[in-house]
Amino acid sequence: MRGLMTDFAATKAMFDLPQGVLYLDGNSLGPLPRAAAARVQQAVTDEWGQLLITGWNKAGWMAQPSELGDRIGRLIGAEPGHVVTGDTLSIKVYQAVASALELTPGRKVVLSDNGNFPTDLYMVEGLLRSMGPDYELRVVAPEAVEAAITDEIAVLMLTEVDYRTGRKHDMAALTARAHAAGALTVWDLAHSAGALPVDLAGCDADFAVGCTYKYLNGGPGAPAFIYVAPRHADQVRPALSGWLGHQAPFAFDLDYRPGAGIERMRVGTPPVIQMAALSAALDVWDMADMADVRAKSIELTELFIAGVEAACPDLELASPRDPAQRGSQVSFRFAEGYAAMQALIARGVIGDFRAPDIMRFGFTPLFIDAGDVKAAVAIIADVMQNRLWDNPEYKTRARVT
Repeated sequence: MRGLMTDFAATKAMFDLPQGVLYLDGNSLGPLPRAAAARVQQAVTDEWGQLLITGWNKAGWMAQPSELGDRIGRLIGAEPGHVVTGDTLSIKVYQAVASALELTPGRKVVLSDNGNFPTDLYMVEGLLRSMGPDYELRVVAPEAVEAAITDEIAVLMLTEVDYRTGRKHDMAALTARAHAAGALTVWDLAHSAGALPVDLAGCDADFAVGCTYKYLNGGPGAPAFIYVAPRHADQVRPALSGWLGHQAPFAFDLDYRPGAGIERMRVGTPPVIQMAALSAALDVWDMADMADVRAKSIELTELFIAGVEAACPDLELASPRDPAQRGSQVSFRFAEGYAAMQALIARGVIGDFRAPDIMRFGFTPLFIDAGDVKAAVAIIADVMQNRLWDNPEYKTRARVT
């Protein structure tokens, strides 16, 4: 059902962007919401400072993971009460895959693709090593995933939107294919949540995970989230059975008893100060309808592609040309992509670089408009046409690219 109409001029005014900067990297780290600093200050001074330990009850700190989870759940098509925040995305990947494996006894293969974010693959490799030599992580090309879903597969683990190119998997079709083969699904929404409409319930997804520091603008180090479908919520046994996932943490039992539903997927202490910043960011998202966000995103990315291709023949489009097949980012290939991106950043157009040759630009309509896109294209054209990137200072790679 159609929700509110999004006023993108109003949402843009709610972000604190530096003067002279065209920020096309919200797909990697979202910018600061104007209200976040005051919200964090309140959490530090009024809550931690004045309430001290009583803040867990009086300021509602202990309930924040589920409350924020439901606010995120609206953006990803989750049933109420089935998303919880906390910990890191790596931890949530581990939890989801471990739980899915336990629900598929007798099967020992996790299937993924080589477009998946490396962390997801690393976490599964470590998990499977601890489970024994018979377990396998099978990695195929993105276009080969559907054919690779056989009755050997226990878990299909995919990132819906490729972090490098923005190529988008068909969640509904691949989930249905996995279920038909007796497998369960784990979807990483790191480049989907806040970028495009997601319908976890409608797609019948089993598990999903994601981060909140990209499109959701929760700030560096903001907590991750995990979704468990209602049919699994009271069956899964968390491999990471933390104190706060216990049925009664303050009973201090020596044996673990899982909490009810999604609560059992909590592990460690909630990052209260970070959640204050995330709460301020979600206030902006409360003003947005994802259908509007998607429509505006496609408009902006189409405008960007047309402008860059017309002015910069040296740049090769790496993202799918069909907007229905990509997320809310556009990537171009260029052999000197790292240097070119540094030259752009020096001119105030901030994107990022992904090895070996990807120049990546993200588009968040909450704070990017058509005027920003046209201004960015003009600067990119100048940098490329005049080889402004061909400068030794732009070719020395920093630790973070």
